[in-house]
Parts: sequence; structure tokens; C-alpha cells
Amino acid sequence: MSEQSKRSVVITGTSSGIGYAVAKLLAERGYQVFGSVRSEMDADRTSKDLGPNFSPLIFDVTDQQSVNMAADLVRERLGRGRLFTLINNAGIEMAGPLAYLPVERFRAQLEVNLIGVLSVTQAFLPLLGTEANRTGSPGRIINISSMLGRLAVPFVGAYCASKFGLEAFSDCLRREMILFGIDVIVVEPGAVVTPIWEKAEGKILQDYPNTPYQHSLTKFVETAMKSGREGFPARKVAELIERILSTKKPKARYTLIPNHFVEYTIPRLLPARTLDYFMGKYLGIGGVKGTDT
Repeated sequence: MSEQSKRSVVITGTSSGIGYAVAKLLAERGYQVFGSVRSEMDADRTSKDLGPNFSPLIFDVTDQQSVNMAADLVRERLGRGRLFTLINNAGIEMAGPLAYLPVERFRAQLEVNLIGVLSVTQAFLPLLGTEANRTGSPGRIINISSMLGRLAVPFVGAYCASKFGLEAFSDCLRREMILFGIDVIVVEPGAVVTPIWEKAEGKILQDYPNTPYQHSLTKFVETAMKSGREGFPARKVAELIERILSTKKPKARYTLIPNHFVEYTIPRLLPARTLDYFMGKYLGIGGVKGTDT
């Protein structure tokens, strides 16, 4: 058996999208993949689809007890060995103008995309290398962020906040994990064909029908959905992650963005007020006119 075939990887959120694509590719390449799903139905489906190198773990990243139970199951499978990589991928998207977004939705966004990452990371850190008596080299953590973790866009403020937070979390964790030799890498995809955006289509207009942003939200939905449908296939992200796993000294960050220079580099170089102007003009966000007296 090759050394690579012995490598074990835990991936959160493998029922669809990026997580499913990563699990599929790594299982095909001989990794032992443990993937989180949230239901028995998804566990059965992914097990059948992904083959003998895939083992489903049924847990929700917001449920600490189920996360700990999943970590215990992986611990049993690993014996005294170390986990090769933890990939924090599970995430949701709560769209809407911040002035009208229900606080509970903002809280749920952070609970899944940020606090859930901390919960899962803490549960698996002993297997990655903080537990000194395990055999093998220290493992790695790959956090799936987004270009929206470095570039804030109107109407996805909650999602951006969660990903900006994940960026800071990852930098802090990477520096703290120097003590244990555990590396932390961030992957920042741009538009990827994934159900996370399909689920939002139409809902944002349905949820915020009578706000001053109605026209701008329509424009935003058209643009966001078009980008989501025409973005990179999730397999591209999976291929990038496999390259990271095969690299001895990976970079701290990797971006995978269509039209990188126009969509990412230029906006981040512009002064904040200039970018405000262009985004506002594109989305039709103007000042609210007062009533004539």
C-alpha cells in the first residue's frame, strides 16, 4: 500500500458542492476520506457514490456533541496514527441588506461559517498533532474561505463577515499552531458552480419585497446567479486542494477566481470610496429622495 493511500482526510459539508467534489477526487486518488453529512439519507447516497475510500460522518458543525462523537469515530479508525488533513468546508449563505436582515439569520451565518469551524477544529486538533503521543507527521488544516472574505459586496454582508472572520481566524490559528508543526492554509474561491447560490435565487427578493433596495436586489440577484452558473466547476477547487496536499511547503493562501485581475485585483487596489461609488452605481444604489413639500 502506498504512503498516499494511508493518508486520512476529514472534510465537512460533503453532501454537495465543493465538499462533495473534494471528497470524490481524493477518494479516487486513494485517500481515506471521512466526510460530514447531516442525514442518514445523505450518508447512504455519498457512500454509494464515492466508494470504499469514503466514510460518512453524520454531524452538524453547530452541534458540539455530534462533532465530538465524529472525532471519536475517526480516532478509533486512526488508531495511534495522526490525521493527515482537516478541510473545513461546510457553510451556508444568508443574503439580504443588513438594515433588514433578521438578527437570527446573521447569527446563524456566523454560527455555521465561523464558530462551527472553531468547534470542528478543536475537536480534531488532537488527531492532527496537539496530542503528542500519536505517530506520524503533524497534519494540516485547510479552511475554505471565499474571495468575499477579502472583498465585501453589498447584500451578502453576513456571508462576507463570516468569511472575513475566517481569514483572521486562519491567520491566528496558523501562527499559534507553529508550536505543534500544524500548518493552516486558506483557499479563496471566486464564483463556483455550487448549490449554495442556487438555494438563494429568488429567496432574497421574496424575503425583502418592500424595501428601498428592491430594484438593486433584482440587479444583484441577476448578477450573482449568472456568476454562480458560469463560475468554475467545483472539481477545479478539488484539484487545487489535491495539489496543496501534495505540496511540501504550501502557501498560506490560494485564490481561484475567474477573471482574477478584473474581479479581484483591481477592486482591492481601488480606494474604498471609489469602490463604493462603482459598486453603488452598478447596483443602482442611490440616495433615498425625500418627499417634496
